[in-house]
Amino acid sequence: MTRRHFITRMVLGLQSLFMMRLLAPLTLMAATADLTETPLHYTPLNGRSLKDIAHQKMHHGDKHFLNPVGIPREGRFWELLRWKFSRNAYDKYLSEQPLMPVKIDWAPIMEYSGLSVTFIKHAGVMIKDGDKIIYIDPIFDGIGFLIKDFTPCAFDLKQIPRADHVLITHGHYDHLDTQSLKKFDLNTHVITPLGYDSLFNSLAMKNRRQLDWYDSYESDKQRITLLPANHWTMRNPMIGPNRSLWGSYLIQTANGYTIYVSGDTAYFDGFEQIGDQYDIDLAIISLGAYEPRWFMAQSHTSPSETVRAFKELKAKRLMIVHWGTFRLGDEPVHFPPQDIRVALKEEGLLNRLVNIKHGQTHFIDSF
Repeated sequence: MTRRHFITRMVLGLQSLFMMRLLAPLTLMAATADLTETPLHYTPLNGRSLKDIAHQKMHHGDKHFLNPVGIPREGRFWELLRWKFSRNAYDKYLSEQPLMPVKIDWAPIMEYSGLSVTFIKHAGVMIKDGDKIIYIDPIFDGIGFLIKDFTPCAFDLKQIPRADHVLITHGHYDHLDTQSLKKFDLNTHVITPLGYDSLFNSLAMKNRRQLDWYDSYESDKQRITLLPANHWTMRNPMIGPNRSLWGSYLIQTANGYTIYVSGDTAYFDGFEQIGDQYDIDLAIISLGAYEPRWFMAQSHTSPSETVRAFKELKAKRLMIVHWGTFRLGDEPVHFPPQDIRVALKEEGLLNRLVNIKHGQTHFIDSF
């Protein structure tokens, strides 16, 4: 071998080695592409305890709250614009969205002495626990002329049962509606996460209890606990997001059953810890505004993620809300019940679904 051939082969060998080092990560990515569905849209706990996160106040910032189980939201404004100017894959189904006025016969609900859950509209439910009434994220009106209300109330709002407690999961307008709150007596006891003083002071509703994650309120053999959720909140874009806290609720009723209410949440791997900490009879999970996934995955669970969360919570039954009233995502308002049935059937869990529509009541006597 001549010196020239030796040098040439050495150079070609170094080039090949360099290219192999350059292409190796790409090759690995290609090889594992089929094994990875989508990038994670939450921060894995990796052994961290939700209780430790709460007790160490890792969700408290200097002037706003933090989401230790979420991912950074920088650039979301431009993603919002991209979404709003993108084609909706569900366009051909939007004309099929049904108008479903909500009618409620309060008499059988009030006569029932046990535990019942009434799906009012959107994410608003009423829990009757013996003679005590709990409303969660009550909404009776629309949320602006730009967003159509597909489930207008067709009952006399003056006839709604008196509230013992009103629970608010977070401050987004479709969950904390001031016009709906004005339907309650000013002395109604309100339970919220931290940070809503100014809003409720403006409503003159001062009988309130603010909870941090894992704080509880107890009365009349009921225990209401605020738990973490993978979400965020904002009411004034000029002030910015997360000036107040958000969360889910664990309601241990006087009737002996335990109800978990997710509020708005994206999927995260904390559901399993919550399922280990509590014996949940009914999980009420928000399912709606989940499409398109590239934009909504950071805020709301998909049908398959809802089923995964339900399994990890180890709950006996599942009920979905946050659908049918306002189209806040790309999917039509009537798609979530269809999609959750498909997802549950694939897992052999369809018989665990509480099949309930707006204005209907689920009377709980056993699980």
